[in-house]
Amino acid sequence: MYLSKEKGYEIYTAIANTGGFSEEDLKTIEDKAYKLGAVKHATLDVTQDYYNKSIKYMIFGNVLRNGTYPISVSSERIFQAIAIANYAREIGADAIAHGSTGAGNDQIRFDLTFDVLAPGIEIITPTRDMVLTREYEINYLREHGFVADFVKMEYSINKGLWGTSIGGKETLQSNQTLPESAYPSQVSTTDNQTLKLEFKEGELHAVNGEVFSDKVKAINKVEEIGSKYGIGRDMHIGDTIIGIKGRVGFEAAAPMLIINAHKMLEKHTLSKWQQYWKDQVGTWYGMFLHEAQYLEPVMRDIEAMLESSQRNVNGTVSIILRPYSYTLVGVESTYDLVKTDFGEYGEVQKGWTAEDAKGFTKILSTPLRVYYANQKKNGKEIK
Repeated sequence: MYLSKEKGYEIYTAIANTGGFSEEDLKTIEDKAYKLGAVKHATLDVTQDYYNKSIKYMIFGNVLRNGTYPISVSSERIFQAIAIANYAREIGADAIAHGSTGAGNDQIRFDLTFDVLAPGIEIITPTRDMVLTREYEINYLREHGFVADFVKMEYSINKGLWGTSIGGKETLQSNQTLPESAYPSQVSTTDNQTLKLEFKEGELHAVNGEVFSDKVKAINKVEEIGSKYGIGRDMHIGDTIIGIKGRVGFEAAAPMLIINAHKMLEKHTLSKWQQYWKDQVGTWYGMFLHEAQYLEPVMRDIEAMLESSQRNVNGTVSIILRPYSYTLVGVESTYDLVKTDFGEYGEVQKGWTAEDAKGFTKILSTPLRVYYANQKKNGKEIK
Protein backbone atom coordinates (compact mmCIF):
# COMPACT_ATOMS: atom_id res chain seq x y z
CA MET A 1 0.00 0.00 0.00
CA TYR A 2 2.74 2.49 0.99
CA LEU A 3 4.85 1.67 -2.05
CA SER A 4 1.87 2.26 -4.33
CA LYS A 5 1.02 5.57 -2.63
CA GLU A 6 4.61 6.70 -2.99
CA LYS A 7 4.29 6.11 -6.73
CA GLY A 8 1.25 8.41 -6.83
CA TYR A 9 -1.55 5.94 -7.45
CA GLU A 10 -5.09 6.28 -6.12
CA ILE A 11 -5.54 3.01 -4.28
CA TYR A 12 -8.49 0.63 -4.47
CA THR A 13 -8.11 -2.60 -2.52
CA ALA A 14 -9.90 -5.91 -3.02
CA ILE A 15 -9.77 -9.32 -1.44
CA ALA A 16 -11.07 -12.39 -3.30
CA ASN A 17 -12.32 -14.81 -0.67
CA THR A 18 -12.09 -18.48 -1.63
CA GLY A 19 -13.34 -19.75 1.70
CA GLY A 20 -10.39 -18.97 3.94
CA PHE A 21 -11.74 -15.94 5.82
CA SER A 22 -14.35 -15.48 8.52
CA GLU A 23 -16.62 -12.44 8.62
CA GLU A 24 -14.43 -11.08 11.40
CA ASP A 25 -11.29 -11.59 9.29
CA LEU A 26 -12.85 -9.77 6.36
CA LYS A 27 -13.92 -6.86 8.55
CA THR A 28 -10.42 -6.58 10.00
CA ILE A 29 -8.89 -6.56 6.51
CA GLU A 30 -11.34 -3.88 5.38
CA ASP A 31 -10.56 -1.69 8.40
CA LYS A 32 -6.81 -2.00 7.79
CA ALA A 33 -7.25 -1.15 4.11
CA TYR A 34 -8.97 2.13 4.95
CA LYS A 35 -6.47 2.94 7.71
CA LEU A 36 -3.69 2.50 5.17
CA GLY A 37 -5.38 4.97 2.81
CA ALA A 38 -7.51 2.98 0.39
CA VAL A 39 -10.11 5.02 -1.49
CA LYS A 40 -12.37 2.00 -1.58
CA HIS A 41 -12.18 -1.60 -0.42
CA ALA A 42 -14.12 -4.51 -1.95
CA THR A 43 -14.69 -8.04 -0.67
CA LEU A 44 -15.25 -10.43 -3.56
CA ASP A 45 -16.71 -13.76 -2.44
CA VAL A 46 -15.94 -16.42 -5.04
CA THR A 47 -16.18 -19.48 -2.78
CA GLN A 48 -19.17 -21.03 -4.54
CA ASP A 49 -17.62 -20.39 -7.95
CA TYR A 50 -14.42 -22.01 -6.72
CA TYR A 51 -16.32 -25.12 -5.66
CA ASN A 52 -18.56 -25.36 -8.73
CA LYS A 53 -15.83 -24.73 -11.28
CA SER A 54 -12.80 -26.39 -9.70
CA ILE A 55 -13.08 -28.30 -6.42
CA LYS A 56 -15.94 -30.45 -7.70
CA TYR A 57 -13.76 -31.64 -10.58
CA MET A 58 -10.72 -32.14 -8.38
CA ILE A 59 -12.85 -34.52 -6.29
CA PHE A 60 -14.15 -36.28 -9.42
CA GLY A 61 -10.54 -36.66 -10.59
CA ASN A 62 -9.10 -37.56 -7.14
CA VAL A 63 -6.52 -34.87 -7.84
CA LEU A 64 -3.41 -34.97 -5.66
CA ARG A 65 -0.29 -33.27 -7.02
CA ASN A 66 2.57 -35.81 -6.98
CA GLY A 67 0.18 -38.12 -5.15
CA THR A 68 0.36 -35.85 -2.10
CA TYR A 69 -0.94 -32.30 -2.39
CA PRO A 70 -4.64 -31.51 -3.03
CA ILE A 71 -3.62 -28.39 -4.99
CA SER A 72 -5.11 -26.15 -2.32
CA VAL A 73 -3.58 -22.72 -2.93
CA SER A 74 -2.63 -23.49 -6.53
CA SER A 75 -6.23 -23.89 -7.62
CA GLU A 76 -7.76 -21.04 -5.62
CA ARG A 77 -5.26 -18.50 -6.98
CA ILE A 78 -6.85 -18.75 -10.43
CA PHE A 79 -10.29 -17.84 -9.11
CA GLN A 80 -8.87 -15.01 -7.05
CA ALA A 81 -7.13 -13.70 -10.16
CA ILE A 82 -10.30 -13.96 -12.25
CA ALA A 83 -12.27 -12.02 -9.60
CA ILE A 84 -9.59 -9.31 -9.33
CA ALA A 85 -9.32 -8.97 -13.12
CA ASN A 86 -13.10 -8.52 -13.40
CA TYR A 87 -13.09 -5.96 -10.58
CA ALA A 88 -10.20 -4.03 -12.12
CA ARG A 89 -12.10 -3.75 -15.40
CA GLU A 90 -15.26 -2.74 -13.53
CA ILE A 91 -13.62 0.22 -11.80
CA GLY A 92 -11.51 1.19 -14.81
CA ALA A 93 -8.19 0.52 -13.09
CA ASP A 94 -4.95 1.57 -14.76
CA ALA A 95 -2.92 -1.07 -12.93
CA ILE A 96 -3.26 -4.17 -10.77
CA ALA A 97 -0.76 -4.71 -7.95
CA HIS A 98 -0.09 -8.03 -6.23
CA GLY A 99 2.51 -9.18 -3.71
CA SER A 100 4.04 -12.24 -5.36
CA THR A 101 7.76 -12.82 -5.22
CA GLY A 102 9.80 -13.64 -8.31
CA ALA A 103 10.64 -17.15 -7.12
CA GLY A 104 7.25 -18.86 -6.93
CA ASN A 105 4.25 -20.05 -8.87
CA ASP A 106 1.71 -17.39 -7.87
CA GLN A 107 3.35 -14.65 -9.97
CA ILE A 108 2.64 -16.77 -13.06
CA ARG A 109 -0.93 -17.59 -12.03
CA PHE A 110 -1.81 -13.97 -11.37
CA ASP A 111 0.06 -12.42 -14.30
CA LEU A 112 -1.15 -14.95 -16.86
CA THR A 113 -4.79 -14.58 -15.80
CA PHE A 114 -4.54 -10.77 -15.81
CA ASP A 115 -2.88 -10.81 -19.24
CA VAL A 116 -5.75 -12.87 -20.66
CA LEU A 117 -8.74 -11.29 -18.87
CA ALA A 118 -7.51 -7.73 -18.33
CA PRO A 119 -5.28 -6.97 -21.32
CA GLY A 120 -3.77 -3.53 -21.35
CA ILE A 121 -3.89 -3.08 -17.57
CA GLU A 122 -0.41 -2.66 -16.06
CA ILE A 123 0.75 -5.26 -13.51
CA ILE A 124 2.75 -3.93 -10.55
CA THR A 125 4.71 -6.32 -8.29
CA PRO A 126 6.96 -4.43 -5.82
CA THR A 127 8.12 -7.56 -3.98
CA ARG A 128 9.22 -9.19 -7.21
CA ASP A 129 10.56 -6.13 -9.00
CA MET A 130 12.52 -4.82 -6.00
CA VAL A 131 13.57 -8.31 -4.83
CA LEU A 132 12.27 -7.63 -1.33
CA THR A 133 12.98 -10.14 1.43
CA ARG A 134 10.50 -11.01 4.17
CA GLU A 135 12.77 -9.26 6.68
CA TYR A 136 12.81 -6.08 4.57
CA GLU A 137 9.02 -6.10 4.33
CA ILE A 138 8.62 -6.52 8.10
CA ASN A 139 11.05 -3.68 8.80
CA TYR A 140 9.31 -1.48 6.21
CA LEU A 141 5.95 -2.03 7.87
CA ARG A 142 7.36 -1.29 11.32
CA GLU A 143 8.97 1.93 10.11
CA HIS A 144 5.63 3.06 8.70
CA GLY A 145 3.73 2.39 11.92
CA PHE A 146 2.03 -0.87 10.93
CA VAL A 147 1.41 -2.94 14.07
CA ALA A 148 1.25 -6.74 13.83
CA ASP A 149 2.50 -9.94 15.47
CA PHE A 150 5.55 -10.29 13.25
CA VAL A 151 6.67 -13.51 14.97
CA LYS A 152 3.74 -15.31 13.33
CA MET A 153 4.76 -13.75 10.02
CA GLU A 154 7.83 -15.97 9.97
CA TYR A 155 5.54 -18.27 8.00
CA SER A 156 3.45 -17.49 4.97
CA ILE A 157 0.05 -19.04 5.67
CA ASN A 158 -2.60 -19.24 2.96
CA LYS A 159 -5.96 -20.61 4.03
CA GLY A 160 -8.81 -21.50 1.71
CA LEU A 161 -11.78 -23.82 1.42
CA TRP A 162 -9.58 -26.61 0.02
CA GLY A 163 -6.75 -26.48 2.55
CA THR A 164 -4.06 -24.34 4.13
CA SER A 165 -0.45 -24.02 2.99
CA ILE A 166 2.41 -23.10 5.32
CA GLY A 167 5.68 -21.83 3.87
CA GLY A 168 8.88 -20.43 5.39
CA LYS A 169 11.67 -21.41 7.79
CA GLU A 170 11.78 -25.22 7.84
CA THR A 171 10.16 -25.59 4.41
CA LEU A 172 13.21 -23.83 2.93
CA GLN A 173 15.49 -26.63 4.21
CA SER A 174 15.29 -30.06 2.60
CA ASN A 175 16.18 -31.87 5.84
CA GLN A 176 13.61 -30.20 8.13
CA THR A 177 9.86 -30.33 8.66
CA LEU A 178 7.36 -27.99 10.26
CA PRO A 179 6.97 -28.03 14.04
CA GLU A 180 3.57 -28.68 15.58
CA SER A 181 3.23 -24.99 16.47
CA ALA A 182 3.45 -23.92 12.82
CA TYR A 183 0.12 -25.52 11.93
CA PRO A 184 -2.95 -23.28 12.37
CA SER A 185 -5.04 -26.21 13.65
CA GLN A 186 -4.00 -28.12 16.74
CA VAL A 187 -4.97 -31.64 17.83
CA SER A 188 -7.82 -31.37 20.32
CA THR A 189 -9.48 -34.80 20.05
CA THR A 190 -7.81 -38.12 20.86
CA ASP A 191 -10.73 -40.58 20.97
CA ASN A 192 -11.33 -42.60 17.81
CA GLN A 193 -14.40 -41.59 15.80
CA THR A 194 -16.23 -43.06 12.82
CA LEU A 195 -16.92 -40.58 10.04
CA LYS A 196 -19.43 -41.44 7.31
CA LEU A 197 -19.35 -39.59 4.00
CA GLU A 198 -22.15 -40.12 1.51
CA PHE A 199 -21.68 -39.27 -2.17
CA LYS A 200 -24.27 -38.75 -4.89
CA GLU A 201 -22.95 -38.81 -8.44
CA GLY A 202 -19.48 -38.13 -7.06
CA GLU A 203 -20.40 -35.08 -4.98
CA LEU A 204 -20.38 -35.05 -1.19
CA HIS A 205 -24.03 -35.31 -0.18
CA ALA A 206 -24.07 -36.04 3.57
CA VAL A 207 -21.70 -36.05 6.54
CA ASN A 208 -22.59 -38.50 9.32
CA GLY A 209 -26.13 -38.60 7.98
CA GLU A 210 -26.56 -34.81 7.81
CA VAL A 211 -27.52 -33.84 4.27
CA PHE A 212 -25.94 -30.71 2.75
CA SER A 213 -27.38 -28.99 -0.29
CA ASP A 214 -24.57 -26.45 0.07
CA LYS A 215 -21.40 -28.39 -0.75
CA VAL A 216 -19.19 -25.65 0.69
CA LYS A 217 -20.81 -26.19 4.08
CA ALA A 218 -20.35 -29.94 3.70
CA ILE A 219 -16.61 -29.47 3.12
CA ASN A 220 -16.39 -27.12 6.10
CA LYS A 221 -18.11 -29.75 8.25
CA VAL A 222 -15.59 -32.42 7.29
CA GLU A 223 -12.75 -29.96 7.94
CA GLU A 224 -14.18 -29.14 11.36
CA ILE A 225 -14.22 -32.82 12.29
CA GLY A 226 -10.92 -33.89 10.72
CA SER A 227 -8.78 -30.91 11.75
CA LYS A 228 -9.32 -31.76 15.43
CA TYR A 229 -7.27 -34.89 14.80
CA GLY A 230 -4.45 -33.14 12.91
CA ILE A 231 -5.38 -35.14 9.81
CA GLY A 232 -4.21 -34.05 6.36
CA ARG A 233 -0.79 -32.67 7.29
CA ASP A 234 2.11 -33.27 4.95
CA MET A 235 4.97 -31.69 3.05
CA HIS A 236 4.67 -31.20 -0.70
CA ILE A 237 7.80 -31.24 -2.82
CA GLY A 238 7.31 -30.59 -6.50
CA ASP A 239 8.34 -28.83 -9.66
CA THR A 240 7.35 -25.19 -9.96
CA ILE A 241 6.02 -23.59 -13.12
CA ILE A 242 9.27 -21.65 -13.50
CA GLY A 243 11.37 -24.82 -13.31
CA ILE A 244 12.91 -24.96 -9.84
CA LYS A 245 11.88 -27.35 -7.08
CA GLY A 246 9.48 -26.04 -4.44
CA ARG A 247 8.65 -27.23 -0.93
CA VAL A 248 5.65 -26.27 1.18
CA GLY A 249 3.83 -27.67 4.19
CA PHE A 250 0.08 -27.97 4.26
CA GLU A 251 -2.88 -29.15 6.28
CA ALA A 252 -6.01 -30.24 4.46
CA ALA A 253 -8.18 -32.55 6.53
CA ALA A 254 -11.33 -32.21 4.43
CA PRO A 255 -9.64 -32.60 1.01
CA MET A 256 -7.67 -35.67 2.05
CA LEU A 257 -10.63 -37.38 3.69
CA ILE A 258 -13.05 -36.54 0.88
CA ILE A 259 -10.72 -37.43 -1.99
CA ASN A 260 -9.61 -40.75 -0.49
CA ALA A 261 -13.16 -41.72 0.50
CA HIS A 262 -14.34 -40.82 -3.02
CA LYS A 263 -11.50 -42.80 -4.57
CA MET A 264 -12.42 -45.87 -2.51
CA LEU A 265 -16.07 -45.60 -3.56
CA GLU A 266 -14.98 -45.39 -7.20
CA LYS A 267 -12.98 -48.61 -6.83
CA HIS A 268 -16.27 -50.32 -6.00
CA THR A 269 -18.50 -48.61 -8.56
CA LEU A 270 -16.44 -47.92 -11.72
CA SER A 271 -15.18 -50.29 -14.38
CA LYS A 272 -11.48 -50.99 -14.77
CA TRP A 273 -11.15 -48.74 -17.80
CA GLN A 274 -13.21 -45.93 -16.30
CA GLN A 275 -10.74 -45.85 -13.41
CA TYR A 276 -7.74 -46.04 -15.73
CA TRP A 277 -8.75 -43.16 -17.99
CA LYS A 278 -9.97 -41.06 -15.09
CA ASP A 279 -6.54 -41.39 -13.53
CA GLN A 280 -4.95 -40.14 -16.73
CA VAL A 281 -7.17 -37.10 -17.27
CA GLY A 282 -7.31 -36.35 -13.52
CA THR A 283 -3.53 -36.10 -13.45
CA TRP A 284 -3.56 -33.71 -16.42
CA TYR A 285 -6.37 -31.67 -14.90
CA GLY A 286 -4.38 -31.21 -11.70
CA MET A 287 -1.20 -30.35 -13.57
CA PHE A 288 -2.97 -27.74 -15.71
CA LEU A 289 -4.59 -26.20 -12.62
CA HIS A 290 -1.24 -26.07 -10.86
CA GLU A 291 0.47 -24.46 -13.83
CA ALA A 292 -2.04 -21.64 -14.40
CA GLN A 293 -3.77 -23.25 -17.39
CA TYR A 294 -7.34 -23.23 -16.03
CA LEU A 295 -8.46 -21.03 -18.94
CA GLU A 296 -7.14 -23.52 -21.52
CA PRO A 297 -10.25 -24.77 -23.43
CA VAL A 298 -9.27 -28.43 -23.01
CA MET A 299 -10.03 -28.07 -19.30
CA ARG A 300 -13.76 -27.82 -20.12
CA ASP A 301 -13.45 -31.03 -22.14
CA ILE A 302 -11.72 -32.84 -19.29
CA GLU A 303 -14.39 -31.61 -16.87
CA ALA A 304 -17.10 -33.05 -19.12
CA MET A 305 -15.42 -36.46 -19.09
CA LEU A 306 -14.92 -36.38 -15.32
CA GLU A 307 -18.55 -35.42 -14.71
CA SER A 308 -19.83 -38.17 -17.01
CA SER A 309 -17.80 -40.76 -15.10
CA GLN A 310 -19.60 -39.99 -11.83
CA ARG A 311 -23.11 -41.20 -12.68
CA ASN A 312 -22.73 -44.42 -10.63
CA VAL A 313 -20.49 -43.05 -7.87
CA ASN A 314 -23.19 -43.25 -5.22
CA GLY A 315 -22.84 -44.60 -1.71
CA THR A 316 -21.46 -44.11 1.79
CA VAL A 317 -17.86 -44.55 2.92
CA SER A 318 -16.98 -45.24 6.56
CA ILE A 319 -13.72 -43.88 7.96
CA ILE A 320 -12.15 -44.32 11.40
CA LEU A 321 -10.41 -41.15 12.58
CA ARG A 322 -7.59 -41.05 15.12
CA PRO A 323 -4.89 -38.45 15.89
CA TYR A 324 -2.80 -37.77 12.77
CA SER A 325 -4.26 -40.68 10.78
CA TYR A 326 -7.37 -42.47 9.56
CA THR A 327 -8.50 -45.81 8.14
CA LEU A 328 -10.88 -46.29 5.23
CA VAL A 329 -13.17 -49.04 6.48
CA GLY A 330 -15.49 -49.82 3.59
CA VAL A 331 -18.45 -48.74 1.46
CA GLU A 332 -22.17 -49.26 1.22
CA SER A 333 -23.58 -48.81 -2.28
CA THR A 334 -26.26 -50.37 -4.47
CA TYR A 335 -23.80 -49.79 -7.34
CA ASP A 336 -21.10 -51.89 -5.66
CA LEU A 337 -19.56 -54.11 -8.38
CA VAL A 338 -18.03 -56.39 -5.75
CA LYS A 339 -21.55 -57.61 -4.99
CA THR A 340 -22.21 -59.73 -8.06
CA ASP A 341 -24.07 -62.91 -8.92
CA PHE A 342 -21.15 -64.02 -11.10
CA GLY A 343 -18.84 -65.04 -8.29
CA GLU A 344 -17.12 -64.24 -5.02
CA TYR A 345 -13.44 -63.44 -5.36
CA GLY A 346 -11.24 -66.23 -4.02
CA GLU A 347 -14.27 -68.32 -3.09
CA VAL A 348 -16.55 -69.74 -5.75
CA GLN A 349 -17.47 -69.00 -9.38
CA LYS A 350 -21.12 -68.74 -10.40
CA GLY A 351 -20.99 -67.26 -13.89
CA TRP A 352 -18.63 -69.81 -15.50
CA THR A 353 -17.52 -73.42 -15.20
CA ALA A 354 -14.14 -74.90 -14.35
CA GLU A 355 -13.76 -75.88 -18.02
CA ASP A 356 -14.54 -72.28 -19.05
CA ALA A 357 -11.72 -71.05 -16.80
CA LYS A 358 -9.28 -73.59 -18.27
CA GLY A 359 -10.21 -72.57 -21.81
CA PHE A 360 -9.94 -68.88 -20.98
CA THR A 361 -6.46 -69.37 -19.55
CA LYS A 362 -5.40 -71.41 -22.58
CA ILE A 363 -6.52 -68.67 -24.99
CA LEU A 364 -4.99 -65.93 -22.81
CA SER A 365 -1.63 -67.70 -22.83
CA THR A 366 -1.55 -68.11 -26.65
CA PRO A 367 0.63 -65.04 -27.48
CA LEU A 368 3.18 -66.06 -24.83
CA ARG A 369 3.21 -69.68 -25.96
CA VAL A 370 3.82 -68.54 -29.54
CA TYR A 371 6.66 -66.25 -28.44
CA TYR A 372 8.48 -68.78 -26.27
CA ALA A 373 8.03 -71.59 -28.80
CA ASN A 374 9.77 -69.33 -31.31
CA GLN A 375 12.57 -68.61 -28.82
CA LYS A 376 13.08 -72.32 -28.22
CA LYS A 377 13.12 -73.05 -31.97
CA ASN A 378 15.93 -70.52 -32.37
CA GLY A 379 17.95 -72.00 -29.52
CA LYS A 380 17.25 -69.17 -27.05
CA GLU A 381 17.03 -70.04 -23.38
CA ILE A 382 13.72 -69.20 -21.76
CA LYS A 383 14.26 -66.84 -18.83
